[in-house]
Amino acid sequence: MVTRMRASTALSVVADNQTAVAAAPSVADRIRRLQAQAKNLAREHIIALETAIAEVERLSAEVADGGEAYPVGVREIARRMAADCEANGNTIRALVGRS
Repeated sequence: MVTRMRASTALSVVADNQTAVAAAPSVADRIRRLQAQAKNLAREHIIALETAIAEVERLSAEVADGGEAYPVGVREIARRMAADCEANGNTIRALVGRS
């Protein structure tokens, strides 16, 4: 004997999209977060630049004070570079201090 089973109605789960939309950050919040991240990355980049300038200043001063082992023209350029690096580094620090 074959018994027939009645097909049940399929059930599905529906997500409450209103809750998900309310929890998502607004575009303005996302923009503020991205701007803050960009400023932090810029600060890190400026620190890397200051570090590189300080290293060039150090190397330039070493060459400028290196004596007869270095050609006169190279020593003179190195002396000017060391002075320029010091001035530029000071300017960058002053500008960063303002922001």
